[in-house]
Amino acid sequence: MGIPEDPSQHLQQYAHPNALVTSAWLGAKLGTPGLKVVESDEERQLYDIGHIPTAVRINWATELGDPTTRDIISAEQFGALMDSKGISRDDTVVIYGDQSNKWALYTLWIFEHYGHPDVRLLDGGRDAWMQEEKETSYDVPFNTTSGYATSMAPHNPSHLRIFVDEFKQKLDQLQILDLRTPEDFTGLNQDPRWARHGHIPGAINHSIGSSLFPNSRFRQIEELREAHAHLDPTAPTVVYCNDAATAAQQWFVLTHLLGWEDVRVYDGSWVEWGNMMRMPITR
Repeated sequence: MGIPEDPSQHLQQYAHPNALVTSAWLGAKLGTPGLKVVESDEERQLYDIGHIPTAVRINWATELGDPTTRDIISAEQFGALMDSKGISRDDTVVIYGDQSNKWALYTLWIFEHYGHPDVRLLDGGRDAWMQEEKETSYDVPFNTTSGYATSMAPHNPSHLRIFVDEFKQKLDQLQILDLRTPEDFTGLNQDPRWARHGHIPGAINHSIGSSLFPNSRFRQIEELREAHAHLDPTAPTVVYCNDAATAAQQWFVLTHLLGWEDVRVYDGSWVEWGNMMRMPITR
């Protein structure tokens, strides 16, 4: 790990405190060699109106997905993306974004999917940084590197991700969390994007909001445990939502903050399940 962990006492309550950094720590470390900051927002124009100094932007919609296969980018494409952003394998990467780090955590999940050794999240994300009136910049870094893909070690991401065929076969063996709204879960919301409405059989409707303060920071560990007390932390668990971003938020809470060991993201989520033929659905 290239840069020492954030020693903030507040972070020590979580199962993996090294997965988070505070705004105070990041502000003090900006410009440190080997530290790369990434902004990944739902509202992509926010970067243009001011961002954390030295931060590069990763556009989740255009840079993290393959438009032909509707899959995440390949390992080779990810390596090329890292080279274009000036990120090396030995860099410490801190990711942040808007909407309580919603798409930032999807971005972080992809970094972990491809085995980046040291990737962390700014607790509170863009909201917290701006609320504290910390320094912002309009400068857009244009540093590049080379060779990221060739330096990638063999990596098996099967512990992070589940595909639809395996998911369908194991429905009765899994603890399934649906992170969508109650209206989506029950099928009351007849969203035209989906051919059918309802939820995956056996799923439990759960709100990511129970893990967050209004300022977008994560709640205290005891509050997180209470919010998840009705669930089994030892059960193999799958999380899904409409488009994988909120599922990635929940995955982070369960694995990095609570320390659950068997949590996977179904990133096909409802956009896949709700539009496939012959898939079981409950309302």
